[in-house]
Amino acid sequence: MSLAKEIDPYKDDQKDVLFPTEELYSDEPPLESDLHLEQMNLLIDCLKLWWENRNDFYAAGNLTIYFSPQQLKNEDFRGPDFFVVLDTDNLHRDSWVVWQENGKYPNIIVELLSPSTASTDRGLKKEIYQDIFQTPEYFWFSPKNLEFAGFILINGKYQPIESNSQGWLWSQQLNLYLGIHENQLRYFTPEGELVPTYQELADQRQQNIEQEKQRADEAQLYAEQEKQRADEAVAELKALKAKLRELNIDPNSL
Repeated sequence: MSLAKEIDPYKDDQKDVLFPTEELYSDEPPLESDLHLEQMNLLIDCLKLWWENRNDFYAAGNLTIYFSPQQLKNEDFRGPDFFVVLDTDNLHRDSWVVWQENGKYPNIIVELLSPSTASTDRGLKKEIYQDIFQTPEYFWFSPKNLEFAGFILINGKYQPIESNSQGWLWSQQLNLYLGIHENQLRYFTPEGELVPTYQELADQRQQNIEQEKQRADEAQLYAEQEKQRADEAVAELKALKAKLRELNIDPNSL
């Protein structure tokens, strides 16, 4: 029996959740804490800002992915905390339905660990993302204890991604590093620069404006000082010429 058919949506970490019959934005349990919500939004917002000129990807969080071979929405579904699908239209969706998306699965998934979901994230979900989704990269991160790991799919099996000297993990799918910065999972460019949030970008722009104004003020002050020195030199020269004339000496003959 395939792994997909063994999944019971009413078991595991969803056992205490009652689902109404109508379609939901996500069939996963709510996020564990405000730390999880902030982290999820951080990953989504920073990537969208970094790729603001691109329209060929879809990034979402805690959104249901339906993948039933029978194309049924009451079986075989998961709601990763964060995922990205590449080479697709960047449109609003209430859920990701694989059979309505040309069979596409996420290119990268990040799960946010919590005491109630950690074993599932490290076990069952990892197997699903490896064997059924065949998602090229899978990461998990704990906003509480900062546990961080990443895996890349090689020959159908997840292999650990080796960290660099800063402890960051390279994502081939995003062409970015993922690493911990101030207790949050952030993106870093290949050159090692932090991918900014909207607020950080606004603060940086404001800082640049203030620095430019300071440089302009300093340049104006320097120009005024140079003008003052030039005026003083002209005044001294005039005084010297006047003194020479008092002595019956033609300054132009010198």
